[in-house]
Amino acid sequence: MKILVQKFGGTSVSTQEKRKLVVCKVMNAKEEGYFPVVVVSAMGRKGDPYATDTLLSLIDDNFKVANPLALDLLMSCGETISTVIMCNELNSKGIDAVPLTGGQAGIITDCNYNNAAILNVDTKQILSILQKGKIPVVAGFQGKDENNYITTIGRGGSDVTAAILGAALNAVETQIYTDVDGIMTADPRIVSEATLIKKISYDEIFQFADQGAKVIHPRAVEISRKYNIPLVIKNTMNNCDGTVISNLGNEGYESIITGITHMNNRVQIKICKNSDSSYEDLFDILAENLISIDLINVFPKEKIFTIDEKDFIKFQNLIKEINLVCSFVKECSKISIIGSKMRGIPGVMARILKALTREKIEVLQTADSHMTIWCLVETEYVEGAINALHREFKLG
Repeated sequence: MKILVQKFGGTSVSTQEKRKLVVCKVMNAKEEGYFPVVVVSAMGRKGDPYATDTLLSLIDDNFKVANPLALDLLMSCGETISTVIMCNELNSKGIDAVPLTGGQAGIITDCNYNNAAILNVDTKQILSILQKGKIPVVAGFQGKDENNYITTIGRGGSDVTAAILGAALNAVETQIYTDVDGIMTADPRIVSEATLIKKISYDEIFQFADQGAKVIHPRAVEISRKYNIPLVIKNTMNNCDGTVISNLGNEGYESIITGITHMNNRVQIKICKNSDSSYEDLFDILAENLISIDLINVFPKEKIFTIDEKDFIKFQNLIKEINLVCSFVKECSKISIIGSKMRGIPGVMARILKALTREKIEVLQTADSHMTIWCLVETEYVEGAINALHREFKLG
């Protein structure tokens, strides 16, 4: 049985016109001899009637905090509605489809409501439906705990649902349908010459997803890599081949850089050493207060790192409490230059810095790993920086 998992995001199921395109994708898979398992997100985005954010606006914040179990039940409704409406569309074309909540599909989680971890997947129900020649349509983003309470698995959870079902069912591949053609060499809204990356490795795409690209959730990549199930990012609105994500990546790709992504809203922090013992314990204190740090450079008398701007006020209050003084630069952006083939290649950092210097863009900080180089710049220069790097490495 050649099982194919097809996940359709909220924009893909938001209108009847788009849902007809979804039906075509599913019908094509059946005609090609696959057994499709469909995963759907809630319909549309904030403001649309059944979008999750719209449903959340119906209850007050105090209730949300005090009743996480009830909150999960509400948050699961958007996806559940999508499954039934999508089954209606499929049935109108003569395709017998069965709507399933995440729990009915066999997704078992822990009791960490609002951000549950998947513990197990019982595939009996889905396999039974497939063996009867029907198509299971599964609500993404959700499961059930051992007490049969509905749980949700965090933002981007529909991607995770698709990936975990692909792994549990040993699918031929997991397809993630969205409103873009696939993974691009850079954000096309910033770089007009950005091109489609046809093949990419799990490791590279994990860097893309983790460093700001929002096409797929990092946990979905981790799961697919662990079980070696190819992921394909495709566009619901056309027949583009999309981006294939696998262990092989693109072995014939000649460029040492695969693509560029970025994250805004970073604040650069510099703390100089003084006689206060809190200096040595600073990173432990930040971790205890759930302040995540990035781009960490430690020198004998200075520590430099970045934090998310949303944590800045909490950070300032904490620094005062522990009697440390900091300087900072707000409105920064972290640019990530990603490529598995840069490993062991000398001169990559030099090319990056020269390309930015030519554009008179100051680099505030750098860091690197075996397949990623990060540069921190002021946000007002980020678009110019990304375009300069895209040209330097001939990614267009």
